[in-house]
Order: sequence, then structure tokens, then C-alpha cells
Amino acid sequence: MKIRTKILLGFLILAIMLAVAGAYSIYELTTISTSVQKLLDDNYKSVTAAKQMIEALEREDSGILLLLLGKWKEGRKTIVDAHKNFENAFEIAGNNLTVPGEKDYIDKINAKYKKYRYNWDRPIVGTEYERNLKWYFEKVHGDFEQIKTAVEDLMAVNDNTMYETASILKNRAQQAVMPGIVAISAALVFVIIFNFFVNLYIVNPIISMIKSIENFLKTGQPGKLKIDTRDELRDLAASIENLTRMISTSKSNLK
Repeated sequence: MKIRTKILLGFLILAIMLAVAGAYSIYELTTISTSVQKLLDDNYKSVTAAKQMIEALEREDSGILLLLLGKWKEGRKTIVDAHKNFENAFEIAGNNLTVPGEKDYIDKINAKYKKYRYNWDRPIVGTEYERNLKWYFEKVHGDFEQIKTAVEDLMAVNDNTMYETASILKNRAQQAVMPGIVAISAALVFVIIFNFFVNLYIVNPIISMIKSIENFLKTGQPGKLKIDTRDELRDLAASIENLTRMISTSKSNLK
């Protein structure tokens, strides 16, 4: 095998090792980025919808208090606008079921909201409920707290899933980096081994030839070079032996 082929083969093996490790790491990181981003987007959408539902519920609660004070127009407008916002947010959450068991949370919210809505669907102004704080605290506020808790549970489960997804991302990122670390370690070992063989089969023979030539120049006696490789170095060593032998013979004849 030629010297050029040996060196080229060594660097080619090193390049293949690094290329395979790099390609695998890139593939893993790309896959992680795509899948995790979708999960985070879905969970964030549900969390945002839950926050909007809570804000709408608090506005509805304010509207009910306005009705209790006898302010029918302001109270109804506040409640109707808040109800519309709640329905929009609830629809988004209901169409974005990504967490196991999330539908149960949605069904619970729906049932609790229907119960809460019944309190302000019927007239309050001009009835026994107007300025009836006892009724508000014993019935309405209790239903409000229940539906709010149900929405907060939905938000919490999506928050927890986002945290778990981030933990998975960290673990998978470490797994994606491992092939690169292994490849770099293997590459370092390969470089050490490659350097050993370069010294053994290329550098050491060259040093031997240099010493042989220096010895010939000092003593005039051609030396015997033993080169184990079957490449250009062996041919070079043979040429040096022939050359020194010819020079030595010519000097002897001249004498």
C-alpha cells in the first residue's frame, strides 16, 4: 500500500467517524426541536386559554355584583362580554387536548360553568336577589370559586406538562450530545494510534535512512537498511543502498 494511500485512509476513517457522529447529533437535535416545540406550543395555548377563562370569570363576578347593586345595564353588558370571552377561550382549550386526561378537566369546567351561569341567567335586578349579599356569598361566590378552581386545575396540568417536557428536552439533548463526545474520544484514541503507526512505518524508517547516509558520509561504508514496509520507503531504502554501494565500489576502483 502506498504512503499516500495509508495517510489518506487514516484521515478518511477519522472524517467518517466525525461525520457520522455529527449527522446523528444534528438529526437528534432537529427531531427534539420539532417535537418539543409542538408540545410546548400546545400546552402554552391551553395555559393561555385557562388564564383568559379566569379573567372572564372574574369579569362575570364583577357584573353580578353590579346587578346586585341594581345597575342592570352595566351589569348585563359586563356579563355578556365576559361570557363571550369565556366561551372563546373554552373552545380553544376544548379543541387543544394534548395531555392525557385533559378532556376530564374540560368536562368538569363545562359542568361547573353551567351551574355558575345559572346564577346570572335569571333576573337579579328587581328581584329578591338584588342587594342580597347573603345569597351572593352562600351561592354565587361558592359556584364562582368552584369553576375558577376547575380552570386552575386545567392550567396546572398543562404547566406541569410543560415542565416535564422541558426535563425531557434536557435529557434528550444530553443523549444527542453523547455520540459527539464518544466520536471525539474515539477520534483522539484513533489519532494517537495513527500517530504511533506513522512514526513506526514512516518516520522511523526515514530516520534510519538519514542515519545510514550520515554514517556512509563519515565512514564510506554502505549500510544495510531493513525496511519492513512495502511501499515507497522500501524502494527508497533500496535505492540508497544501491547508490552507496555504487559510490563505494567506484572509490575502490579509483584506488
